[in-house]
Parts: sequence; structure tokens; C-alpha cells
Amino acid sequence: MRFGDTPIDEATGAILAHSWRANGVNFSKGRRLSAEDVAKLKTAGASSVVAARLEPGDIHEDHAAESVARALAGGGIEITAPFTGRCNHFAKEAGVAVIDRQRVDALNELDESVTVATLPPYARVTPRQMVATVKIIPYAAPRAAVDRAIKVAKASNQPMVSVAPFKPMRAGLVQTKLPGTRDKALDKAVTTTGKRLTSLGSTLVGERRVDHDAAAIAEALKELKKEGCDIYLVAGASAIVDRHDVVPSGIEQAGGNVIHFGMPVDPGNLLLTGELDGKPVLGLPGCAKSPKYNGFDMVLERLAAGLPVGRAEIVKMGAGGLLAEISTRPQPRDDEGEEAGPQAAPRVAVLLLAAGRSTRMGGPNKLLQETDGAPLVVHAATAALASQAVEVVVVLGHMADQVRAAIEQAIGTNAKLRFVTNPDFADGLSTSVRTGIAALGGDVDAAIVQLGDMPGVNSMLLDRLMAAFSPVEGRSICVPTVGGKRGNPVLWDRRFFAEMAKVSGDTGAKHLIGEHTDLVCEVEMSGEAAITDIDTPEALAAWRARPLSS
Repeated sequence: MRFGDTPIDEATGAILAHSWRANGVNFSKGRRLSAEDVAKLKTAGASSVVAARLEPGDIHEDHAAESVARALAGGGIEITAPFTGRCNHFAKEAGVAVIDRQRVDALNELDESVTVATLPPYARVTPRQMVATVKIIPYAAPRAAVDRAIKVAKASNQPMVSVAPFKPMRAGLVQTKLPGTRDKALDKAVTTTGKRLTSLGSTLVGERRVDHDAAAIAEALKELKKEGCDIYLVAGASAIVDRHDVVPSGIEQAGGNVIHFGMPVDPGNLLLTGELDGKPVLGLPGCAKSPKYNGFDMVLERLAAGLPVGRAEIVKMGAGGLLAEISTRPQPRDDEGEEAGPQAAPRVAVLLLAAGRSTRMGGPNKLLQETDGAPLVVHAATAALASQAVEVVVVLGHMADQVRAAIEQAIGTNAKLRFVTNPDFADGLSTSVRTGIAALGGDVDAAIVQLGDMPGVNSMLLDRLMAAFSPVEGRSICVPTVGGKRGNPVLWDRRFFAEMAKVSGDTGAKHLIGEHTDLVCEVEMSGEAAITDIDTPEALAAWRARPLSS
């Protein structure tokens, strides 16, 4: 890749390295300059620009990031669309992040242009939490470097990055008593253990309280076996101090085996692992009675995710096993002391506007006109539901029953799909925007306002807008562009919802883009989809007659 000061007459196709804002031209860095862009820059007085020009053997940052991201991703991972050379991995469901640290290191050693960052191996993750990110540092990466990175990512039958989801377990708890043991303390331990299990999708199905005696422990375990337990927990009134102590002896008398005693984790050193009829048995350390994160959690999380926890796994927990000084840690069951949660994928909704009267169509409702085998509005709804949006709200108005029926007949039921009706649709587009905004849930971070008459807008375009969205980095309004021309749909941070709810007329919220230029991110799109809507019979005929590859 050639990078540096580029004569303006050689800048067509180059990638602008620094934003240009002067003399009526407002181009963001990273923009691939078209011939029209270059003409505008020349008119604005530019004789040269700092730009990057790809050479044979280079891969654009977005294509490179996506290629590497897909190669290293395994089960339980959802990949975002690439943007500015970054492609993120998010957890599809709660579980444990399984990371191959050695291959991550090996990939990062290959070339400075290709990087991957992940959560620590075996970190607990929540749905939509970020697990890893691939970032291409310059505007392009050498194809050879990308190919080597993909080779490292695929160097094993196991993926580099995956999420092992939690599977429900039925747990049995045995607590022992000594003279002076208070029932109140045992009751509290039951509550704490129950919350721990519930946060993993598991259940405490049985509890026994017995004397601190091996035979009594063995009998309690035999009773719990009859209740169909998947895991057994034994909390002694006195801490286990040896692999032949009372608790391990009780496990053995029940017909079980002790696998390992002790772990290089603090707190949690005195945890014991064993098995009974092929089911895991844990002799709990004293810290297990506390809701604070400890070694017991590290083992329990892996077991709930169906991952092995034998001696080999236990002895490798030392690096990162010093937990005593950690004041905050994500705790779904206990929010006390938690300062900040994990980075999660933004929850973006799609507002599909399908309420208009189609006045320029000259009679029929354009949204019900068929092209490529389906009505226009069905193409829009299908794209929205196939995207990474968390919900799709269709705003109905004119011929509401017919439009809804067309969508439901083609798509059927879908948990992400909702319909709302705008009674004031005749007063213009803004009323549908207001209706849609009012229908969104309080947990939505942003919304894409999608028009029902743009059949070329697909899920990839919507996902690319979502990938660009980053309020922290100043990208709060994401606008698609084609050859520098702005189009639709537009993604809006929820900070603008209140202003959008006050718009009037038939222009939507476009004026807000001009009022917040510092928060606008232009997202260049290929093809004409973002600037092609169907308003007239002529436009519909042209769309139907287009080459199938367009």
C-alpha cells in the first residue's frame, strides 16, 4: 500500500487518510474518493491529499477483517459486519468464552497489520457481550499476511474463539454440621448456592444436612442420587485440609472418586473435585458460602458449560487465579460493587415505515406491488428480520390490514416482529416516525428508520450501519452513501429519539443530520440500493427491468 501526500489528479480511488472540511467540502477520513469527490476537492482548492492507495496484493481493511474474523470464529459466536477495519464477535447466549491463547499470540506475531483481541480464556459471558475483535491497523493489509492469519486460525480442529453455552444442571447440596453450627448460616448458604446456580441456568433440586461424618455424607449423597442430580456439592462445617479428610472420605464411601484436591486460586484454594457415577462432585471451600466471585465459580461455570475440569484444567488456573484483590467483577446474581458491565453489542431496532398513501404511484399501494416474487414491503421486512437488529417494528397506516397480511403471509410469526398503527399517517412521514419511536422498548440503544419502498436494501446493508454505530467514537448518526450521495435508511442513537418524536411534516428527521454534523458517520455502500426508492410507476418498471445482478 502506498501512503502519503497524493496529487489531486491521482487521487481517484484513493482512501482519504484525514478528514477534509473546508470550502463547502465535508469528507471524513477513510472515504474512498470518487471522481466526483476529486472534482469537488479541486474546486475547493486542494492540490493534494494525504491518502492511501492499494496496490496489487493488498486487501481493503474491511474485507481483510471479515475474512480473518470468520476464520477464527466458532460456535456460539455472532459476527458483526466489518467497519473501519474492525469486525467484532459477540456471544449468542450466556456461557464461557473458549479462547486458544497460543493461536491468538501466534496470529498477532505474524504481521503488524493484522490483530485480534479477546476476553481472557474461560471468561464468563452474557448474551450479546463482546468476546473478541479483529482489527486491521492500516487501511489495507497484505494478502499474504491475511492468508497466514487465516491459516493460523484454522490450524486446529478447534476454533480459536467460541462460546460454550451454559446447560441446565440439577444440583444436590450436602451441608455438614458440628456442635455450634447455626441453622441460619446453613440457610444462607442454600440461598447463595441457589442464586449461583440460577444465574447459570441451573437449579438446586435437593439439600441434605448431616453431621460432619463421612458415613453421613455418603448416605446423603446416595439419597440425592435418587433425585436425578447432575452435580453434587458438599459443603463441610470444617474446611477440607487433606484429600483423606471427612468430606473426601464421604465421597469415596458413596462410591465416588477424588480427582484433585486444592487449586491455585485465591480465594478457593481448598476446593476438591471428584466424581460419582460419572457426575461431578465438588467439595466446597469456605468462600463458596459468600456471593463474591471465587475459585468455586471458576469451576462451576466451566462445568455448567459442559467443559472438562480435571486435574490438568485445575492446575492451569493459577495465571489469573489471584482474585482476592479484585474489587469488581461482573456478577449477574450480585450487583453490589459492580462499577461497569461488559462491553455488549448495541441493541438496535428497525422501524419499518409502511404507512404511506403512495400518492405518486397514481392509484395502487406501491408497498403491495410485486417484484422478484414478493411485494415491496415484504422485501423490506425480510431484510430487517435477517439483520442483527433485536426487533423490527412495522408502522402501518394506509391499507394497514392488507400490508400486515402481506408480511405475515410471506414471513409468518417471528419473535422479533411487531406491528403498530399510525392513525395520523395522512399527515406525513413524520407521524410514522413518531409512532415508531413511541413503540420502542426502553432497552433499545438505537433505531434504523427503514423505508418500505426500497427493495434493494438488504440485511448486509443494515448490518453495516450497525457495525458503524459507536457513540463513544462519535458515530451516533450513521448515514449510507453511494458515490458520496447520502441515502437511506439512517441509524439514530437513542439520544435523538426525543427530538425525532417532535418532527412534523413529510421530511422525517433529516434536519437533525445537519444540526449534528459532528456526530454523523457516512457509511459508503456498494450498489445503488441506498439511493433507490420506488415512488412512481416508472420507477417500479425500471426496478423490475434491472439486470438481476444489480
